[in-house]
Amino acid sequence: MVPNEPWSEPRAAGIIAEHVHLEGATLPILHALQDTFGYVDEGAVPLIADALNLSRAEVHGCITFYHDFRRAPAGRHQVKLCRAEACQAMGSDALHAQILARLGVDWHGTTADGEVTVEPVYCLGLCANGPGALVNDEPLARLTADSLEAALTEKMS
Repeated sequence: MVPNEPWSEPRAAGIIAEHVHLEGATLPILHALQDTFGYVDEGAVPLIADALNLSRAEVHGCITFYHDFRRAPAGRHQVKLCRAEACQAMGSDALHAQILARLGVDWHGTTADGEVTVEPVYCLGLCANGPGALVNDEPLARLTADSLEAALTEKMS
């Protein structure tokens, strides 16, 4: 994974200024902030609200509505587990519960050591080979708790 820049209000203000002219600028701004910092810091909310003449509640609502936006930094490794119907038919719900318990996190959670963040996604296009996952953006088909653990061990070494 590519390390993200540490949060900086001046840098965030610059990113907002680069995108404020766009029609429907809220989402492009949020994506650019997350691409830069790895998450959307709470300090960005008033900056965006002021730049776009929105209320802070509107900006906060946008961040919390879309599940792709993080409000805290993610772990060094990101696991995205498919929750779509085809994977569910292959037993992903029970598997996900096992994985989350093994890692000691809930959805959108990061392990205590800051290594792994687990996110739900809805369809990775691995439907014929489910359950599917992405580990640091690399697909993993026919997922098991053990195959996920092996993939994470490989990434961490």
